[in-house]
Amino acid sequence: MEGTAFDLALLDKDYIRVTVDLSNVSRTGVQTVTSVIYGYTEEYFRQNITVSDRTPSVITINVAELYHKTVDVRCEISGNVAEGYSAGELQVSPTEIEVRGDQEDVDAVSYAKVTLDLGEDATSTVTGELPIQFYDANDQLLENTSLQTTEETIQVTLPVYVTRGAAADHELRGVRRRPHVQRGLDRAVHHLGVRPGRCAEQHGQHRSDDFNLAELGSTTNYSYAIPIPEGCENLSGVTRATLRISFKDMQRTTVTATNFILENAPEDRTVDLLTEQLAVSIFGTSGDVGAITSDNILVTVDLADFGSAVGTYTVPAEVTVVGHDVGVSGGTYQVRVTISEQTSDQPGGA
Repeated sequence: MEGTAFDLALLDKDYIRVTVDLSNVSRTGVQTVTSVIYGYTEEYFRQNITVSDRTPSVITINVAELYHKTVDVRCEISGNVAEGYSAGELQVSPTEIEVRGDQEDVDAVSYAKVTLDLGEDATSTVTGELPIQFYDANDQLLENTSLQTTEETIQVTLPVYVTRGAAADHELRGVRRRPHVQRGLDRAVHHLGVRPGRCAEQHGQHRSDDFNLAELGSTTNYSYAIPIPEGCENLSGVTRATLRISFKDMQRTTVTATNFILENAPEDRTVDLLTEQLAVSIFGTSGDVGAITSDNILVTVDLADFGSAVGTYTVPAEVTVVGHDVGVSGGTYQVRVTISEQTSDQPGGA
C-alpha cells in the first residue's frame, strides 16, 4: 500500500476488507478463486491510500455440500406452580424446525430443546421466547456446531389455572314440595381450571339444566352435557352428567275446570267466554290428587294483547291449583273468547 506516513500510520487491519466472489463456484471440493477484491472499509483510506501489490492474488476455498433435516422441538419445564393451581397444556410454536449445515453436524442432531423456567410457585400463565439447543441421540448437548436453523427462538406458553371443584346444579320445576321425587346425579362434582382474574370464586357451582316434572314420565335417567363457564378449562375430562329421577308416589288425573277469570279486558269492548269447561291434567301424590275438585282449579285468561281486537279468538290460559301442592301438565291451555264493540245500552266488559 502507498500513502503518506501519517495515513499509513492510521491504517489498521480492521479497516482492510478482502472480498471473494463465489458467483462462479458450481461444485464442491477444494478449488481456487481468482476474483478477489482488496479494499477499505472507510472512505478516507479509499481516497488517500492505494494498493500497489496483492499477495496472494488467488484464494483457495473448500466447498462442502449443505445438508438439512427436520427435527422435533422439545420443551423442558423447570420450577413449579403454586399449591391450589394447576398447569394446562403446554403450547410450543413451532413444534419442528429445519437444521442446516455440514453433514457430520446435521447427522449428529437428534432433537432441539428449549427450557421454560416457571420460577417458584407460579400463579399465572408463563410465556417466553426461548433460545434453541441441540442434543444427540444420547441426550448429550451438542456445542460448537455450525448449524443454521429456520427459527432463532421458540415461543412457549404454559397456562396456569386456579383449581376449583365445581358442583353441577339443576332445578326441578312443576310443584313446590317434592317429597315424592327421588333424584341422584352422577358426576355432581368435577374439577375446573380457572384462569386467575376471571372471578374464580364464582365457579363453585353452576347450573347444568332445568327439569320440569310436568314433562317427565316414570323413573328415568336423563343424560345432558355439563356446561363449562367462560374462562374455565375442564380438568376432570367429564363432559356429561346423568340425572336419575324416580317417583315414590305419583298419580295423574284429569279435572274439569269451571272457574275462569278474565284479566285486562278492554273497557270499551264486550267479552264473551265461549269455553265453559276445560279439562286440566294434574299430577302429584295420591293424597293431594285425590283431594282436588273443580273448585281448586283456577283458569286465568289475560286479554292485554286484545285491547283493540274485535272477533272470536283462541287465547292462551294459565292454570293454577289452589290449596294443594300438585303440578299441572298437558302443555299449553287455551280458551275461546268473542270480543265485540259495546253499544250505548251495554255495560262494561264481562
